[in-house]
Formats: sequence, C-alpha cells, structure tokens
Amino acid sequence: MCGIIGVVGRQDAVPLIMDGLRRLEYRGYDSAGIATLVDGHIERRRAEGKLRNLDERLALDPIAGTIGIGHTRWATHGGPTERNAHPHATDRVAVVHNGIIENYQALKAELAAKNRHFESQTDTEVIAHLVTDFLEQGLSPNAAAAAALARLEGAFALLMLFAGPHPLLIAARQGPPLAIGYGAGEMFVASDAVALASLTSRVAYLHDGDWAEVTVDHATIFNRAGEIIDRPILQSSVSGILTGKGEYRHYMLKEIHEQPAVIGDTLGSFTNAATGDVDLGPLPVDFTQVSRITIVACGTAYYAGLVAKYWIEQIARVPVEIDVASEFRYRAPPMPEGGVALFISQSGETADTLEALRYARSQGQIVLSVINVVESTIARESDAVLYTKAGPEIGVASTKAFTTQLTVLACLTVAIAEARGAITAQRASQMAMALREVPALVSDVLNSDRTIEALAHHIAQARDVLYFGRGSAYPLALEGALKLKEISYIHAEGYAAGEMKHGPIALIDDSVPVIVLVPRDALFEKTASNVQEAQARGARILILSDRAGIERLAPLAVGAIEMPDVDPFVAPILYAIPVQLLAYYVAVAKGTDIDQPRNLAKSVTVE
Repeated sequence: MCGIIGVVGRQDAVPLIMDGLRRLEYRGYDSAGIATLVDGHIERRRAEGKLRNLDERLALDPIAGTIGIGHTRWATHGGPTERNAHPHATDRVAVVHNGIIENYQALKAELAAKNRHFESQTDTEVIAHLVTDFLEQGLSPNAAAAAALARLEGAFALLMLFAGPHPLLIAARQGPPLAIGYGAGEMFVASDAVALASLTSRVAYLHDGDWAEVTVDHATIFNRAGEIIDRPILQSSVSGILTGKGEYRHYMLKEIHEQPAVIGDTLGSFTNAATGDVDLGPLPVDFTQVSRITIVACGTAYYAGLVAKYWIEQIARVPVEIDVASEFRYRAPPMPEGGVALFISQSGETADTLEALRYARSQGQIVLSVINVVESTIARESDAVLYTKAGPEIGVASTKAFTTQLTVLACLTVAIAEARGAITAQRASQMAMALREVPALVSDVLNSDRTIEALAHHIAQARDVLYFGRGSAYPLALEGALKLKEISYIHAEGYAAGEMKHGPIALIDDSVPVIVLVPRDALFEKTASNVQEAQARGARILILSDRAGIERLAPLAVGAIEMPDVDPFVAPILYAIPVQLLAYYVAVAKGTDIDQPRNLAKSVTVE
C-alpha cells in the first residue's frame, strides 16, 4: 500500500524525496508528507489528497535539509486528512509507515497513561510516541528504535528520522517490502526499487525482521536477533526511463501498448531459441507424479490463475484447485502429499498471497510462483520462480502484468502436458508456435483502438454492464468487468454465459450493455445460443470474436470488435487486450482518474 522514501546525503534532500514519491504515488494517494532535519530540528510539511497538493504546500512554505523522509498514503486507520497524513512526529522523532500495527490500541493506552497526547486517528503515531518514550529514558536513537520495534505487532515497513546532530535513518521491515539504495556519498531507503530508479541502481532488500541504521555512506543491517548481517547489493534493472509515461496520456495506455514487447520478452525466457519449443529449464518437481495443483492469487492475478485452471485441466489433464488468497489459508484446506502450490503475484509482496504460501509450505507443498519482481518476498520463499518480464507497472489497473502472467502460465501448461504425455510432441510444437505469434497479433489488436474508443462512448452512458464468456473466456469476462469497475466506477459483473439463465438474465433490458467474448472454439455455438437469449430480452450486445464469428452473430449485436483467427489455446491472451482498451476508453469518456482510481492502490501489502 503506502509508499515511503528516505534520503541521507549532502545535497538538498527535498527534490529527491519528492521525485521518489512521484514514482511511488501508485501505492497510495490519499495524502502525502515530508519531514527533514533543519539545524537539528524536525520540519514537516503535509497535505491531504494527491501529491500535487504537497508540491503546492512546499512552494508556499519550503523546507531544506540533507536528510529526510517522505510518504504517500493509502488510508487504513483514520480518514485521508492532513492530520492523519505521515510523517507522524514528536519533537524527537518523525516516522513514516506502510502496514498495520495490530497492538496499537494497547500501546496507545499505555502511552496515554504517561500523559502523551495524540493528534491523529492513526496507528502510526503510536510508534513516534513509543520511540520518544524510550529516548526520554536515556536510550540512544538506535537503542530506542530497537526497543520500540520489539514492542510492535503486525506488518510494517518503517523509516525513522531523529532530531539532533544525528545524520541517521532507522529502517525496519516486518512484512511490506523495503529496499536500501547505495549511492555515491548518499544513501536511500524506499518501498521498492521503482522509487530509487533515478537515484541509484545498487539496491539491497531487507528481509522480514531486519532493521538497519542508514548513514550518509553506509547501512548496517541487523536481523531479528540483533545480529549484524549482510544482505546482497544487487544491480537493479529498473530505470527512470521505464517508469515514465513517454508520449502517452496515461500510464495505463502506455502499459497496454507495451504488451507486444513484454509478452515477447517473457516468451523469450521460456522457449528454446534454437527450436522455438517451450523450455522452462529445471524445476524441482516431477509433474508425472503430481496428483493436484493448487493455484492461489488475488484480483487480476486470480483471473490469470483461473485461465490456467482451464488450460492445465483440459490440456495437461491434472486436477487444479484455485482459490483467492484472502480465503485460502483461513479455509485451512487439506493438501495432498507431494502436491504443487502455484502462487501468482505481480509485486511478489501481496500480503494475503504470501501468507497463503506459508500455509502451503506448512502442508508440505512444492511451492512455485509466477512473479514480476526479482528478490520479492514471495520469490525468495518459493522453491522455483517463473518470472514475467513485464517491467515496472505503474497504472493501478493491471494490464501487461496480466498478459505476461498468462504467457508464463501457457508455457507452464505446455511443459506439464508434454511431461505427462497428455499431448504429442507435434501438438506441443504447434502450441509453442501459436504462442510465438501472439506478440504480433497483440499489435494487430492494438491497431483497432479507434473502433474500441468509438464503442466505449456507448458503454460510458450505462449504469450496469454485463460480461459473458464460456470456458477460458469466462475468466476474461470476470477480468473485463473488474477493469471497468476499477477505473470507470460503472457497476459491472462477469458471468459464465451458461449461467445467464440462472439469475443474471433478470438484469437484462435495453439499458444494459452485454459484452460477450466469443472466440471460435468448441463452445462457440453454446455461447451463440446465450447471445440469442440475451438479445431476445432487449440487450445491447457487443461481440468480441473473429471475422467468421462476427458474421455469424452480427444480426444480434449492436457492435463488434474483430479479433484475429487464432488457435483457441492462446485466445485468452489476445482477448485480454480489447477488454483493457474498452475499460480505458470508457474511463476517458467519463473523465475519471485512470492511473489512480479512488480507494485503490497498486501493491496490497496489508491484509
């Protein structure tokens, strides 16, 4: 959720912190704030709302300093007001925080009994007062921070800035990610490497339970037991260029148009350059002996997993169970001995998914993950990782992360099926060929964006929208509805088309657009019958199909988006593109905040 950044250096820290916050604003944009050390005193500036409001505040009331911390907030405890904005501070310490302190009420009561006054509704302010209490007992900043950390329960990434002659930041991680950046005569701390892209490419990642003393030229890292420990300094591949919008109006549109390249890059990682066949490399699992695969994910990643369920069961003939991560571990399901658990996450830090992984690990599962971020917590805790090559995704509504996840899962399906003898070598080569054609076909679909933009104006007038699909198109219907809800705020629902008669048909009238994904596969005629049923009730139907499918259904539809004629195996990857573009252009027509939709944040690092 929230984004945090800190700078210890010899130049003015404020521009560096603000640049980092701009790169982190996708993590939360309810409020923002900054604190620096000026002549040994803590100076703060905070503002409700988007980061531009903090920019305006700093223009009117600037601060200086070569050491400072900043925060962009996604509200948990307390509303998105200036009073609840971070940093929270006393006269001795300022704190920025991502996460939730579960025992804050008990700590607050304890500190209030010592006549400490609280100004906000947040859990974070307790940390500032707790550290101050230890400082007033005579502890050094380092010791006071360590004593306070020992009292905290919950999930947190923290940065602390101390008043006095201390060019020092204390960073701590328990759950949400935190990275330390190594510069030339300056040091940085941030929620992720994206914020550090313009500052340094040398990054070390704290592990759970780690905390660090960060000075102008050094970081001393301690583990949970208080022992000094080395964490490897890695060369980050994230660049400042990758995180810009370029010529595009929104990050989301830029990331939609990056999909031919990133799908191609991802395929390049999982195919043999000489033969073109799928090659995942060695994995710590014998798929011929696997009795069941359990897939766990959240949101859009869950829908990618649902497509994989269709693929793996139909093509590789392995039973698959899939669950949303936030329900999975609380259901405490029995898991088969020697089973495989597959976790999907763009960030690799999704709190619910991480805890589900740890439950699966406790049940003796082999843990595989599909992740976009190297050195993320889920990646480190997995037995094997299949990395997507999406690059940084800044838009809150996932686009290229989704299609690269599908690409990896398609390759995994082919590998499992071939290993189990469920498909012939010839069919495996055909499927690999179909995958290699996808990047060019995605480019063709992107060339239809003007048609999609024109259709979007009709959808933008609706209050409710239905999406239908069958088979592997059903998860795409769910994903299309989610995208529309996320960025246009139109109520939308995705359904399996065959379920229409079991309830959703009651919603249909001439004011409800019905968007039907109808690839020409084995279920085409079944879906066509459902289209007929919807049209008979007055539905305004929009068809996504290839030319032959559109010709067959044209009398029933008010509009159509023509798709390439492809192997049904890769259709879900292709059909993701128009549902993304449709949601985008509907949001443009409605004038909503596309990259930063209300109430949402990109990386969900708290439960």
